[in-house]
Amino acid sequence: MDNLFDEAGLNNVKTRLAALTPTTQAQWGKMNVAQMLAHCNVAYEIEYTDKHPKPGAFSRFMIKMFAKNQVVGPKPYPKNGRTAPMFIVADERDFESERTRLVGHLEKTFALGSSHYDGKENQAFGKLSVQEWNTLFSKHLDHHLTQFGV
Repeated sequence: MDNLFDEAGLNNVKTRLAALTPTTQAQWGKMNVAQMLAHCNVAYEIEYTDKHPKPGAFSRFMIKMFAKNQVVGPKPYPKNGRTAPMFIVADERDFESERTRLVGHLEKTFALGSSHYDGKENQAFGKLSVQEWNTLFSKHLDHHLTQFGV
C-alpha cells in the first residue's frame, strides 16, 4: 500500500491514475472508470467538504463496530464488496474532471502532511492515527485502481 504522505507513494498513485483512459474497462464490478473516480473522490469530499451529512451518534457507533477495522485495517477489500450508500455513483460522470479532482485531493492530502492527520477525527470512525488515515485513503484507491488494471 502506498504512503500518500510520502512523495514516492503520491507519485506512484498519480502514475497509476495517469494510465487510465476514458475507455479503461473494469475487471470486476458495475462502475465505469469515470464513476470509479467519482466514487474515490467521495472519501476526500467527506474529509474536505460538507457535501455529505455526518452520521448520527448511533450510526457512528455501528460504523465503528462493523466497518472501521475493514476500512483502516490491513486486510484488502474483497472484490464486489458492499458499498456504503453515500459512495454509490450511478450517474454518468466526466472522466477528466473526476480524475483532476482526485489528483487535487491527493495533492491536498500530501500538502497537509502526516502531522495534520495525527489523531485527527474522522466523522465516522473517530480519532485515527496517521497510519489509519493513510490506510483509509490508500487502500481504497489501490482496490479500485487494481479493479481497472493499473
